[in-house]
Amino acid sequence: MANITFQSPTMHRDKTVYAVAGNTKTILALADEHQIPIPFECGDGNCGSCLIEVKSLEDKPKMGMSLTEKEKARLKELQKITPEEIENAEVNDLPPRYRLACQFIARDEDVIIRFPGTPGGSF
Repeated sequence: MANITFQSPTMHRDKTVYAVAGNTKTILALADEHQIPIPFECGDGNCGSCLIEVKSLEDKPKMGMSLTEKEKARLKELQKITPEEIENAEVNDLPPRYRLACQFIARDEDVIIRFPGTPGGSF
């Protein structure tokens, strides 16, 4: 089970929700289920509007999750991922700092998810 804490300038306070182990919902779907206003336009990884910053809260090794090709392309376009971060994700299973909420699935680790107040907004 993972504790997912959402932070944004659009929220009055942080909100922590529990993601059940084995649940394959994306962060965007989990946020929607709990009325957390992550901005998005397409919900399919094509536009990059649901950009999030992910920070692990645990001392154990971070749990990477495969980057989809759409996600890699959008993060490159947004200049939020470097070739080194892509290699680390693919070869060393080290997750990058930025992800797309519609593509990222929480794993069994506690994380903070930060998102801007508007699609494509800054952190």
